[in-house]
Amino acid sequence: MATVFQWSGKTTRGAIESGEITAASKEEVIAQLRKKNITPTLINEKKAAKKLFGGGGGKVTDKDIVIFTRQFSVMIDAGLPLVQALDILSTQVENKALARVLAQIKDDVEAGSTYADALKKHPRVFTELYANMVAAGEAGGILDTILNRLAAYIEKAMALKKRVKGAMTYPIIVTCIAVLAIAVIMIFVVPTFATMFSSMGGTLPAPTLLIINISNFIAGWGGIITAGVITGLVMFLKQFRRTEKGQMITDRILLKLPIFGTLLNRVAVAKFTRTLGTLTSSGVPILDGLEITAKTAGNKVIESAIMEVRRAVTGGKTLAEPLSKAKVFPPMVTHMISVGETTGALDAMLSKIADFYDEEVDSVVENLTAMMEPLLMVFLGGTVGFVVVAMYLPIFKMGALVK
Repeated sequence: MATVFQWSGKTTRGAIESGEITAASKEEVIAQLRKKNITPTLINEKKAAKKLFGGGGGKVTDKDIVIFTRQFSVMIDAGLPLVQALDILSTQVENKALARVLAQIKDDVEAGSTYADALKKHPRVFTELYANMVAAGEAGGILDTILNRLAAYIEKAMALKKRVKGAMTYPIIVTCIAVLAIAVIMIFVVPTFATMFSSMGGTLPAPTLLIINISNFIAGWGGIITAGVITGLVMFLKQFRRTEKGQMITDRILLKLPIFGTLLNRVAVAKFTRTLGTLTSSGVPILDGLEITAKTAGNKVIESAIMEVRRAVTGGKTLAEPLSKAKVFPPMVTHMISVGETTGALDAMLSKIADFYDEEVDSVVENLTAMMEPLLMVFLGGTVGFVVVAMYLPIFKMGALVK
């Protein structure tokens, strides 16, 4: 089992240096330091820091990967050796989980592995796309350029994800507030009015009776049963989506939704073209690029369509022909890809399509937000207004009788 050791030692010039090394034993630490021409003077096992809430040092986010990739690219471009750059960054990154991963990658590279192979040992941190692009960069001798492309790709993917989350967040928050407000009125306010009306006797108006009956249902066993049914349905859908067939069915339904389906389709096109364009421009073979793109699609229908395209390309067909038959991507996309293949500028054409559909996503998000806002306000205002009017109808009726 690997352990983190803190060390200090003297270089051949007499300078004192210190740092941390992940190794199986002190003997291995000494061997690694001697390779660097450092004579160790102190080696101690690093004590694990006590954590208030436990955990393993946090999650590695896309932002952490972007910052690391940019810094690593600058170091490689400046001529620093790969191992030295990894050693420096493993001690400088703020995310402790990423620091541990980088230390392990540095050890693997030092032991003779390629950088790409070392990355592939950590699929939860570095995706298959990342590792394959790095492999292409190492093979072509343009690792710094590839790292810059990777950082730009991840940044654009993050921006796309943020826009989609923004479009979903507003209606979800407003809907939750509306449901909570209506539930409070039904459970706490309406029963007070119902008790008051029952003490007065007489026949209540139909809207008032409807609201009181709904309130009794929600406040009693009906509310518990409804909550149980909703919870059970959510759990069933989660389990159903874990199956291949379940994912395919639900993803197909999502793509056919009136407004959200359009948004998801635009996002899928932007992601597909951006990923494939980045991979092909980095020297990754088209078949490998299609396989990686399919795995990162995030939608089973899109993934299945891309894999069908890959099989057709393996059989000798162009990329545009099977894409048009898949009926998942708009005709404009297949026509532009066809032009890119004909002119030999497929990667540039894919990047242009991705830029265009990024703007389309922005447009759909704006339209969605503009449309959802008044609809949600009308729903909330109309529901609360109906409850208020229904509760005051008997009071109005009493007033008319007094007159």
